[in-house]
Amino acid sequence: MDANEGGGRGAPAGESGPVVTAAGAPGAEVPGEVPGPGEAAGGVPGEADATAGEVPGAFGGVAGHGAVRAPGIAGLSLPYRSLAALALGAVVVTACWHLAMVFLHVAPANTVSRKHAGTVDEWIYPEFEQNWKLFAPNPLQQNIAVQVRAELRTPSGERVTTGWRDLSAEDGAEIRHNPLPSHVHQNELRRAWDFFTGSHDDQNRANGERGRLSEAYLRRIAMQRLHERRPAGVVERVQLRSATRAVPAPPYSDEKTDTQVYYRELPWWNVTAADLPATAAGAQREETAP
Repeated sequence: MDANEGGGRGAPAGESGPVVTAAGAPGAEVPGEVPGPGEAAGGVPGEADATAGEVPGAFGGVAGHGAVRAPGIAGLSLPYRSLAALALGAVVVTACWHLAMVFLHVAPANTVSRKHAGTVDEWIYPEFEQNWKLFAPNPLQQNIAVQVRAELRTPSGERVTTGWRDLSAEDGAEIRHNPLPSHVHQNELRRAWDFFTGSHDDQNRANGERGRLSEAYLRRIAMQRLHERRPAGVVERVQLRSATRAVPAPPYSDEKTDTQVYYRELPWWNVTAADLPATAAGAQREETAP
C-alpha cells in the first residue's frame, strides 16, 4: 500500500505538517510527557515563555538569556575596573607612606629616621604632628603664660613703656565656654613659645637659624596682638616673658607643691616693618611721615 494511503497525502519536501500525537489529535499532549527545552507547555517548539532564562542585571535591568552580572567591581567594564584598581592602589600606597612617616616620627632615633629626617619633618609638620605628653608617665604639671609689654613713641615724641599684657589669659578667655574654639587661640602662642624654648639655651641664646626664626615668629605674634588694641603710639620695641606656675596638688593628696610663679624674661627686641601686620605697617609709615 502507498505510504500516503489512510493518512492522507504527505506534505511536500521541505514542509512540515501538523504534529500528530499518539492520541491522533494535533497539539494534544501525551500523558506523562515532559516538554523539552524551548518547548511550550502545549508541545509546540519555539513558543517558550518569553521570560524563561532572563536574569535581572546588576543595575535592575534584565541581562541576556543565561548571563549573570557579577557583583561589585567585577561587574564593571574593563576601563572602569582599571580605574577602580588604580584608585585603590593610590589609597593603599598613600596610607602605607603615611604610617611609615608617622612611625619614624614617633619612634626612637635610629639610622633610618636620622637619614630621612628632612623628608619625615616635611610630611609630618604641621598637620600630622604627634604629641604624646598627655599619655606620658609624667604629663605636664605646669601652667605657662606668655606676656608682652611694649615701648611706645607717642605723637609728642615721648617714650612710654606699657605694663605687662597676658596674651595666654586672653587666649584662654576666647576658648572658655566656646564649643568651637579657634585653632589660633588654642595653639598659636603656645606652639610659638615651645618653638622658642626648644631652639634657645637657658641664657636665651639662639641655637642656629631655627632660633632666629623662632624670635621673628614671636615678635610678629606679639605685634599682631598689640595692634589689635590700637596702641597710643608707634611700637619701637617689645619684650616677652613667661610666667610659670606649678599646678597645685589635689586636696586628697599629701604632696607638697611649690606654686610660686617663676618668670623668664627675654631681652628687648627692636621692631621692624617686617614684624608688623600689613595694615599696621601702612599706618605706621603714615604716622612717621613728615
